[in-house]
Amino acid sequence: MEILLVEDDLEDAGLTFEVLKEGDIACRVSLVRDGEEAMEFIHRRKKYRQAPRPDLILLDLNLPKMGGREVLTEVKADESLERIPVVVLTSSRTHQEILEAENLHVEAYLLKPVDVQKFIGVVKSLRRYLLSDVILPQ
Repeated sequence: MEILLVEDDLEDAGLTFEVLKEGDIACRVSLVRDGEEAMEFIHRRKKYRQAPRPDLILLDLNLPKMGGREVLTEVKADESLERIPVVVLTSSRTHQEILEAENLHVEAYLLKPVDVQKFIGVVKSLRRYLLSDVILPQ
């Protein structure tokens, strides 16, 4: 599983990496630290031309240069990206209310600091979501 972590706070990013390691989830995590860099990575532009396509985006909302809401809006508006699950990392439940009011769909919200068991539950439900659309050959 390719995970793109969009987080400007290195301490929060480190905690998230620890959660992923403790959760024993087979994944590769790429870290970008602002919204503009996230979009370059997702669209494979500039220094990210060889970047893997993320299977999951972990998105902080309070980002420099381009905010997380703008990143989310752009990802969900692009037909080639809209099916990538986005999990919002937030320190406030208010963010969930704001995104829902703006009809910005995300797969899950995780409050910071990220809890290992909740994160594993989100990943398991996302795996089921992703596999539900797979049609296996007869």
